[in-house]
Amino acid sequence: MAEDQMDASQQIDARIAALDDWRGEALARVRQIILSVDPEVTEAWKWRGVPVWECDGIICTGERYKTYIKLTFAKGASLADPTGLFNASLEGNTRRAIDIREDEAPDADALTALVQEAIALNRTKKRKR
Repeated sequence: MAEDQMDASQQIDARIAALDDWRGEALARVRQIILSVDPEVTEAWKWRGVPVWECDGIICTGERYKTYIKLTFAKGASLADPTGLFNASLEGNTRRAIDIREDEAPDADALTALVQEAIALNRTKKRKR
C-alpha cells in the first residue's frame, strides 16, 4: 500500500518496521506507553513524516535521527518533570524534548505521568476556549 493511502497508525507502523535497529524498538516502546495512557489518544502523521500523538491537542511528536529518537512535547515547558526526563530543547519557552539514545529507555512510569500531565493541560486549555 502506498504511504499516501495509509492512515496515520499504518504510517507509524511502517516507520517502526523500516527502522530495523534499536530506534524502531525504542519508538515502538514509547508509542505503546503513550497510547496506553488514555483511550482518547490518537495518532497523526504530519510535517512530511513525523509521528504525532494527540489528545485535545498535540501531546508529543516522535522523530527519528541517526543516533537517537526525540520525543518533543508541544507544551513541555509548562509541564512538571520531577524525574528529569526532559534532556533536550530546554532553552525554549514552549517545547521540551526527551532524546533517547541506544541502550537508554525512559522510565515508563515517569513517561506515563508526563503524558497524563500533557493531556490534562491540553484539556484545561480546551475548556478555557
